Amino acid sequence: MEPLILPADDNNRELLRNVHPPGWQNPLPRSRYHLVVLGGGTAGLVSAAIAAGLGARVALVERNLMGGDCLNTGCVPSKALLRAARAWHDARTAHAKFGGPSAGNDGDFAAVMERMRRIRAAMSSVDSADRFSSLGVDVFLGHGRFTGPERLEVAGDTLRFRRAIIATGGAPVAPPIDGLAEAGFHTSETIFSLTEMPARLLIVGAGPIGCELAQAFARFGSRVTLLDAASRILPRADPEAAAVVQRSLTSDGVRILADADIRAVDRQNGAVTVDVAGIPRPIAGDEVLVAVGRAPRVEGLGLDEALVRHTRDGIETDERLRTTNERIFAIGDVASDQQFTHLADAHARMAVPNALFFGRSKKSNLIVPNVTYTDPEIAQVGLSPDELTRRADEIETITIPLSDVDRATIDGNEDGFLRVHVRSGGDDILGASIVGPNAGELISHITTAMTRKLGLLALGKTIFPYPTESEAIRKAADALRRKKLTPKAKAGFGVYFRMWR
Repeated sequence: MEPLILPADDNNRELLRNVHPPGWQNPLPRSRYHLVVLGGGTAGLVSAAIAAGLGARVALVERNLMGGDCLNTGCVPSKALLRAARAWHDARTAHAKFGGPSAGNDGDFAAVMERMRRIRAAMSSVDSADRFSSLGVDVFLGHGRFTGPERLEVAGDTLRFRRAIIATGGAPVAPPIDGLAEAGFHTSETIFSLTEMPARLLIVGAGPIGCELAQAFARFGSRVTLLDAASRILPRADPEAAAVVQRSLTSDGVRILADADIRAVDRQNGAVTVDVAGIPRPIAGDEVLVAVGRAPRVEGLGLDEALVRHTRDGIETDERLRTTNERIFAIGDVASDQQFTHLADAHARMAVPNALFFGRSKKSNLIVPNVTYTDPEIAQVGLSPDELTRRADEIETITIPLSDVDRATIDGNEDGFLRVHVRSGGDDILGASIVGPNAGELISHITTAMTRKLGLLALGKTIFPYPTESEAIRKAADALRRKKLTPKAKAGFGVYFRMWR
């Protein structure tokens, strides 16, 4: 059965022509492939392209849409919406902040969604079945399932392989709330099919996806209520950074309910109500978005027949990304609790040489940043907040408020900070958190330094252009240098300069 993407407009028809062409004819299988890749998302596409480029016989199997979540239901459509929402917000605030013109109407939500679909369709050619066929990859569309340690079946064909990579990604999950399934709800896989803005949107889950979309829809004009069972939004982020984002969400009109114990969901006459413990009246909405997390896609793959050990939490791999079947590797969301497109890409670049040659790259050596694309953004790399708490005695922390950075002041982006954690007594960077409008760009400087094993003082020797927000990094290095100027050293300098009379 061919997939359906709604609405059935020209943009989505173009998308389908690329990522799951109607009437696609699978090729005749080769006698044996050097590499079979199961899953055509970022991890799988990068793996197939690299291996084919090196001259290997490669088969790529995708049951649904090539490009995976990132192109079709994740990074691309969500960031298109966030950019539009920021433009709407800038238009509304231009007069008060900068003396600009006042916005005169409510905007066109349908045009926002059409633009998103147009951008997605235009970008889809890069991930298309035709393009990968032109790269020398045998593209098989259909459900792939292992039938043995060295065999995979798809659409009645058997693909024999020397090595295989599992890159099936993850899928949204829903909490076991009474009445939720019957009432109906959106996930990140369906919310981008909307053509009309819901007047009232209830979002369950205040992680990155929930917060990003809560802010976007609030800026479009929807009355958004964001609910989460945790005590605060973005529980994996630096608490002070999350607080900055919460202030921004609240100012945009998002109603945030933490510690929310949702007892039941009901739909009557087209409206949805959510019953929350401790709140006397049900919360009403028109649509519900569930954004409580994602689970690895491990069901129906024949992993037991392939001798690949797995649980509901994903596929078990070693440092080289090998599964318990040494012929099979697993990468990306299906084999990691860090579900990021850029990590899936990095896994692919590691797994192919490890699988086909004598690569010894280790996943534990990867320095992986992450970004929540709210306004302001939160970017983090290195140790998590929990790890920082456990290792507090070993760590020295430098915090630079954005209000101390001239460019942030000029742009009116002062509610944020750069926070760098270094090894106590040294300058080895153990992690960093940035909250600000360009945090996702700034974190790359820190990530590069950590990857190249450059300390904060060495990074601070970089000449950053003025005025830019990257000056915050130099300021952090200057602050650390001042802290290292002990009273004894300062006294020594005093003696030295007195000799210059």
